Amino acid sequence: MDSADLVNLMAPPDLTGCSKILCVQPHPDDNEVGMGGIIASFAGRGCEIHYLTVTNGDLGAMDDKLSSEEIAAIRMRELEEAGRSLGATVFHQLQHGDGTLAHIPALAAEIAEIIRTVQPDAIFCPDPWLAYEAHYDHIVTGRAAAHAFLSSGLPLYPRGTSSRAWQPKAIGFYFTAEPNTVVDITPYFEQKFTAMALHRSQFNEEMLQLYRLYFHMKGRQLAEGKGFDIGEGLKVLSPLHLHCFVDAGLV
Repeated sequence: MDSADLVNLMAPPDLTGCSKILCVQPHPDDNEVGMGGIIASFAGRGCEIHYLTVTNGDLGAMDDKLSSEEIAAIRMRELEEAGRSLGATVFHQLQHGDGTLAHIPALAAEIAEIIRTVQPDAIFCPDPWLAYEAHYDHIVTGRAAAHAFLSSGLPLYPRGTSSRAWQPKAIGFYFTAEPNTVVDITPYFEQKFTAMALHRSQFNEEMLQLYRLYFHMKGRQLAEGKGFDIGEGLKVLSPLHLHCFVDAGLV
């Protein structure tokens, strides 16, 4: 062991070699909003992309005449259409109601079973430590996904499992204020917004234009000095960074 090993410990895992990824989202539109350009970029280099949606999104609609059941059905169609437009090919759905997530260990066990089945190189989810994040579905999903990522390599986790242990090499948190990895999405920026627009129950044209302005500005900031025009950021960590590692914030 030498100083090079310490440097490697303090570096985020490299995502460029991923051939299969699992994108975990609390609601049916979060992957597109949070990392749509990144998903398209992975698909563009032949990566197999799986979506895992934790809730059915049955509270989220602009039309107040729709029932929860109707909203859930609409959002299921929208999420697959939008995901496929970015290159996702496999869709996993947990059957939790929108706004109902509360128990991190129980949800972590569900997510771990999907991880062990899919066997991805990396998983992605919202950053649950984002300051001022008020949506508990995002907090619970992010914390549960992180715990599942950390523990899915244990042979007996979750309890009673019959699936084979699997340890992804990296977890990437989107919706993060502390990115340590910026992905060039310059060729995929319009594709991201085409996918977002397919969530017709969620976004009107005015909202899409506002998002476009914001993400273009943010993307230019993230890409500054990196040799490309527009980026999307992730906080990428390894299993070692997620347990008793006091310098994880510095990675």
